[in-house]
Amino acid sequence: MRLLRSIAPLVLASTLAGCATTVMEVRQKGPDPMHVAMYGPHPDERFPLPAMDISKVNPKYFRQQVAYQTMEPPGTIVVDTQERFLYLVQGDGIAMRYGIGVGKAGLEFEGAARIGRKAEWPRWTPTQNMIAREPERNLKWAGGMEPGLTNPLGPRALYLYKDGKDTLFRIHGTSEPWSIGKAVSSGCIRLFNQDIIDLYGRVPTGSRVVVLQHHTPVEEPGPMAASDGLVPPAAI
Repeated sequence: MRLLRSIAPLVLASTLAGCATTVMEVRQKGPDPMHVAMYGPHPDERFPLPAMDISKVNPKYFRQQVAYQTMEPPGTIVVDTQERFLYLVQGDGIAMRYGIGVGKAGLEFEGAARIGRKAEWPRWTPTQNMIAREPERNLKWAGGMEPGLTNPLGPRALYLYKDGKDTLFRIHGTSEPWSIGKAVSSGCIRLFNQDIIDLYGRVPTGSRVVVLQHHTPVEEPGPMAASDGLVPPAAI
């Protein structure tokens, strides 16, 4: 009888510990709250931007700081179309990395350029090549599409120039977040809308951009960067 009395408290404690462990595991399920906040709504935008559903996004495409070895100076944007990443070089072997989707136009430029223009909630006008390639989708927008949540360029666009001429290469947001990390039928380099807003605020007009078509970066995941602390956008 004494033996049973001494064992009973141990059994009860073990059972309670098991319950506590189960509760802890349940609480850990679901998206990381930091990512939920990072890709939350932007109600103060010209067109209020809703939160993004991140439940089906591969976490490697979320905005984050990584170790990145490059000879490019801080402030340079490096676009790796093959790996589906865009890097903003920060110096000391660190870069801010963004997941990207690459359209056919994004595969038509390689080398160095400069951000010649920046635009908030830009109009979108398909190129002649885009109209010829997908007339049923793009011909009706030959005169341009007004800004808005369904505009293919999203809330921000960076226009690349070389030798003073527009390359027709764009870094922009997207109304199709599912396309990040994939090769898509149209467009240039697209980021999540929340990410293009972040990048737009970090780079001024004139920033160097290097587009790599066949390159594998040297990188290792590092600490997650905060989503605030942005520098003011440069004037267009």
